[in-house]
Amino acid sequence: MRKKVAVETILLEVLKNMQPQASTNVLRKMLTNQRISVDDQTIHRAKHVVLEGQIVEIHPKPKISIEEEREVNAKTHDLEILFEDETILVVAKPAGLLSVATDRLEVDTLHNRCVEYCRSVKKNSWCFIVHRLDKATSGIMVFAKTEDAKRDLQDQFAQHLVHRHYVALVEGIASPGRADHNLVEDKNLRVYISEKKTKNSKHAVTMWDVLAKGEEATLLSLVIETGRRHQIRVAMAEEGHPVVGDKMHGAVTNLHGRICLHAVALEFLHPETDDPVRFESEFNPAWRHGLKNP
Repeated sequence: MRKKVAVETILLEVLKNMQPQASTNVLRKMLTNQRISVDDQTIHRAKHVVLEGQIVEIHPKPKISIEEEREVNAKTHDLEILFEDETILVVAKPAGLLSVATDRLEVDTLHNRCVEYCRSVKKNSWCFIVHRLDKATSGIMVFAKTEDAKRDLQDQFAQHLVHRHYVALVEGIASPGRADHNLVEDKNLRVYISEKKTKNSKHAVTMWDVLAKGEEATLLSLVIETGRRHQIRVAMAEEGHPVVGDKMHGAVTNLHGRICLHAVALEFLHPETDDPVRFESEFNPAWRHGLKNP
């Protein structure tokens, strides 16, 4: 929309004449968003003096790309999206946020944020839970955007075809190792090691190597063959090296105000293409403070 000014006046008055149905706040926002020009020069000030004969133009609201729209929606729903296509959504879960609601029906969970995000992009869309991380654990998670993708990914997890990599800061001077346990969970959701395999126990295999070590703590790289609740935390506690901050399993230090366990990478076959894919999420570099490479 263009208008040639007949009488010298301030820009805001010209805009009110051009857009009588718009409020002053809306007109000021147009100026802020660089949508107003005078003789092809972008003007921001509402009190800018427009001279007789000058041309004021209101430019259309710029269209944003799908990628830009998704970025805006991700920020709105407090999500860190690492990858997205029509089949999967890969995100970084913050520590202290539930992966999915429990029997208490919590509203703010990572799953709920992802569902709301998907619906903000496309009405009535959904995303499906494939796996979980403990509330205290941060790091990478994948959600399925179709039921077929959900079934495919869940099958890969069940067959131990998904490679899950973690980093943990543990107490003491630890060495590389492997743990092979049978885990049981009580009614209070506490996880214990069972001396023998029972109908209620779940097999758990955890392997780790040393990334860096100091006099009081060790940074470990871990791989799990199975995905059991508190698996890494229980395994390291049993080794005498509980995860820093994990008071439940015997830790006496809390250097970073949280349990120092992070899912750094996830590898699987893409459910649509069957191609191998790998996604990564960086852990807090402060965990290395004071440690040296082995």
